[in-house]
Amino acid sequence: MGEKGWTPETIAMIVLLNMLGIFMFFMPITINGSRSIPIDHIVTFIRQIPKFGVVYAGVAIIIGAILPFIRKTWNKDTVTTVFSIFKVLGIFVYFVAVFKLGPESIHTPEMLPFVFEKVVIPVTMLVPVGAVFLAFLIEYGLMEFVGVFMRPVMRSVWKTPGRAAVDAVASFVGSYSVALLITNKVYKEGYYSNKEACIIATGFSTVSATFMVVVAKTLGLMDQWNTYFWGTFIITFIVTAITARLYPLSKKSYLGYQDREVIPEIKAESGKLFSTALEEGLKACKAAPGVATGIIKNFKDGINLALSIGPTLISIGFFGLVLAEFTPIFDLIGYIFLPFTMLLGFGAEATLLAKACAISLPEMFLPASIVASASPTVQAVTAIVCVSEILFFSASIPCILSTEIKIDIKDILIIWVERIILSLFLATPFVYFFIR
Repeated sequence: MGEKGWTPETIAMIVLLNMLGIFMFFMPITINGSRSIPIDHIVTFIRQIPKFGVVYAGVAIIIGAILPFIRKTWNKDTVTTVFSIFKVLGIFVYFVAVFKLGPESIHTPEMLPFVFEKVVIPVTMLVPVGAVFLAFLIEYGLMEFVGVFMRPVMRSVWKTPGRAAVDAVASFVGSYSVALLITNKVYKEGYYSNKEACIIATGFSTVSATFMVVVAKTLGLMDQWNTYFWGTFIITFIVTAITARLYPLSKKSYLGYQDREVIPEIKAESGKLFSTALEEGLKACKAAPGVATGIIKNFKDGINLALSIGPTLISIGFFGLVLAEFTPIFDLIGYIFLPFTMLLGFGAEATLLAKACAISLPEMFLPASIVASASPTVQAVTAIVCVSEILFFSASIPCILSTEIKIDIKDILIIWVERIILSLFLATPFVYFFIR
């Protein structure tokens, strides 16, 4: 092993660094009577600093809103222009929230205070903190090691090449925006067909574990975090396997970027699955940046992501709640899902759950506010569906549309409906048997 640089120190590093990442995200501990994962405890501790959360979120929103204009990227295309406007509106919504401006109806606990205090502040704080520790999950060999074991089934189950395994897993536990950039890069390099890139972009690039913490905490699921996380992980991947076989993904081209032929995949040698996985993991760990460099890089990425999503989170989140509360638009969209929620036996709460599914379209956190006082079963199903549906206008959809992957808004909306319905049918029995 010494010839390849796989020293005992390298092996110790891959084990220790990845164990740290696993501990920070998947090992709930109890501190001061509160049971949660370590990164959530860190954010909770930071939030105890008087006024820090309000000031920090405000800085993130204001800087995030003006940054596209400073960088002169605000009008590079229609989608970016629209979201740049929403970011500016986010500044006004922030001041409305802090100084309690406007009518009392928007300051009730389930309206603007919910968006600002339960979503914007914790998310903008969790993303940079989570990004630091995500380095230990995705940069030091764990994803490559796990990915090798998934490669034999990637083609048959998800209709994607083996190399997409790491992309898929990293997309789920990491940042969807960074993951989409990775997918776009691999697609442009010729390793993904348009069909494969579309499946990965709309099927794996969901919100990260750090975002899921906010949903779980809001809906009282932190005491069952591992069950919730892994259940959502499995359901998301099953839904993706099904949507890959449905229109419109089933009709996407097998040609690559700019209609070129895709570079063929190299098949791994049979009978050496574990040794290959170990080799890939060790190679990745050896090639990874130093711990300090990795932490700084990921922290910067986390700050940039927080600046990007903060303004849209508060503006689209708030306007989405206003539309949900004062207009029938999401009630109408909810009728798409009502037959399925009724069929699944939700009775009197079927309409509420259908509306919660519908309101995931503008922002994936909004369903949590809709079902905040619902039964534990409806809350748990909503917590899974709002992650598994993947596609929402405040972040993931504009990220997908900003890539070079050939997919339009019509296709995205159809896939969103498919994912909601499939997620409902998978999440409901899972919740009944494993969570509630």
